[in-house]
Amino acid sequence: MTEPAPVAWPPAPITTERLVLREPEARDRAAFIDLSASPEVGTYVGGARPRAELERVVPEVPGRRPGLFVVELDGTMIGFIQLLDRRAPEHPGHVRPEGGEAELGYMFLPHAWGHGYAAEACTAALDWFADALPGELVVLTTQTANARSMRLAAKLGFTEVERFEEYGAEQWFGVWSPLAAQPG
Repeated sequence: MTEPAPVAWPPAPITTERLVLREPEARDRAAFIDLSASPEVGTYVGGARPRAELERVVPEVPGRRPGLFVVELDGTMIGFIQLLDRRAPEHPGHVRPEGGEAELGYMFLPHAWGHGYAAEACTAALDWFADALPGELVVLTTQTANARSMRLAAKLGFTEVERFEEYGAEQWFGVWSPLAAQPG
């Protein structure tokens, strides 16, 4: 498998009309715990984790790794986007025979749902990705039962590649190409 060129991380914060995408900081720890402990957030990702366990295991600066953007609204974390993780070859769903595509993941706190923040933040992150790694594809997997995530995938320009069963539920697998996303 050919690895993509390295990406300088972290980039400068990305500012949209309403949001800032930035590297995680210590002040985000409580929001990371809230995300992982939320029954609503956990519905389609394996369930909520016990808050007491999270308080013990979440590091002082959570999520500090290449490709993870905190999404901030008015100075407060409302969610995160993960973009540089590579889809493991043994995992179902790929667009290249060797696998290893960049995979988009996102989680937002329930109070941030329904305001278009996820679409705004993911669009900004995908634009950054297209500049950082021109021509690289991005994949996304979500449960078909997650209607919000299915609508977001369509809005972002992901196209369905396949559906498969995993974790006891039907999964939707799609691909986004920066070349297809650019206005013609």
